[in-house]
Amino acid sequence: MRDHSRSEQAVGFLLGLVGEEAAARVRARTGLPGPESRAAAERRLTRAWAWARRLPSSVVLWILENDDPKLNALVWHHADIDAGLRRALARGVPFGPGRTGSLLTARFRPGEEPEVPESYVRHGLVGALRAVTSMNEGRAAASMVVTRADWHTVAEADGERPLPGYARWALSVRPDCPPSVRAGFGSHAKFTHRLRTAGVLESPARYATSYAPAVEVLEVLAMGHLLFPARLPEAEDALRPLVHDHLGDREEAWTALAQQMETFPGTAPELLITAGAAA
Repeated sequence: MRDHSRSEQAVGFLLGLVGEEAAARVRARTGLPGPESRAAAERRLTRAWAWARRLPSSVVLWILENDDPKLNALVWHHADIDAGLRRALARGVPFGPGRTGSLLTARFRPGEEPEVPESYVRHGLVGALRAVTSMNEGRAAASMVVTRADWHTVAEADGERPLPGYARWALSVRPDCPPSVRAGFGSHAKFTHRLRTAGVLESPARYATSYAPAVEVLEVLAMGHLLFPARLPEAEDALRPLVHDHLGDREEAWTALAQQMETFPGTAPELLITAGAAA
């Protein structure tokens, strides 16, 4: 079976939200391709990860939460990831909720871990964070926060006496920063903007409904059964009512969607509304 184009993948993902019978009727009437095979999806995953650099950082974290050595290796080699995440990968630290211990099978060669900052060697974790006076220093110190115990230490230190602003900023934009710790750093508009710019998302539903262009988001979601199966249902639940309301099993609506998919600049909800209205 041939590999699907990204727009075919995107349309196929949405078709999967209307139910098998309705999807089969739409495909029969429009000639849209059937679902991509798992083998073809796996080939795409290992071959076409250039788009990983466009993934929001939280999406990368959702992939790492699988604690799958093969996925970790793909992220390591192809994604532009935070130094702290890279350090955790190099040390075999698990990302999945509730998981403990070391992922020995996911470890990388010694020396591949990012350089340990001198301030950490001199002052330790909390001391290095308190000594931060610039964003570069903040990122370097924050990269030494690796384990859940480290995050607990950070929260205690900030509770005793607020950490410097640059340190808080660098920590807050880490996708693996626990929500409870991030909440202690602030909630004003500028802070929220920084998080969005860094690609930190509160949920897969937010990614599915607020990121653009739609074809790129939907292509990633189409690979969600391989990349982040535990998180995918949240994104599907956010889009399913919109698919039913604006497309349903209407042949002309799905045809309009397929025609607009590759070039539409807006979000997935905007695309669904536009395709439904055009029909």
